[in-house]
This record gives sequence, C-alpha cells and structure tokens, in this order.
Amino acid sequence: QVQLVESGGGSVQPGGSLRLSCAASGFTFSRSAMSWYRQAPEKERELVAQVSSGGGNTYYADSVKGRFTISRDNAKNTVSLQMNSLKSEDTAVYYCYSVAFRYWGQGTQVTVSS
Repeated sequence: QVQLVESGGGSVQPGGSLRLSCAASGFTFSRSAMSWYRQAPEKERELVAQVSSGGGNTYYADSVKGRFTISRDNAKNTVSLQMNSLKSEDTAVYYCYSVAFRYWGQGTQVTVSS
C-alpha cells in the first residue's frame, strides 16, 4: 500500500520557521524525484520545490528561493522541506508528491499569521 504521510505543519508568525517531513512507504522511494507542492485557498496547486532521486539536484520556485530547502534521506524514505523567513503568502496546504509514481500525500496545513 502506497503512503505519503506529511507532518510538521502548523501556525507560525511571519519570519518564523517550520520543517515539513514526508514519510514514504509502499514504493521504491529512491527511484523517484520528490516534490513539495502547495495550494492556497482559491488558488491552483503550485510546485514549491523538487529534489532528484539521488538528492543531487534541486529546484525551487522563485517565490521561495533562498528561504526554503528541500532534502531527502533515501535510507529513511523521507523528504523534508525546511521553511525559513516565512511570509503570510506562504499560507497553504503543503503536499508531498512522488514524480515517478504520481502519488500524493494528504497534505499538511501551514498558516503564517501574526
């Protein structure tokens, strides 16, 4: 059974930090690039960051470049998103996604508000 389970969401003040984690099971994690997407209310889901299967290559949306860092641990089947200097516009549901197998996690809410 394929599972992508996100954790680490929550509420934080502007300028704060959060670390999201996604635990994968049921598929060959090391063979898939992994992504984090987000969807804000009444907006389309957008790609935030992506890491290659081996972890050597990353991509970031311009809106998060320099503030967010994606990483993965193939030994633990996890992918993480370190989010620093959070802004109100980062408020969204964040989803973990397997590029190769097209699996989605259930999402975790991130709210940035004073």
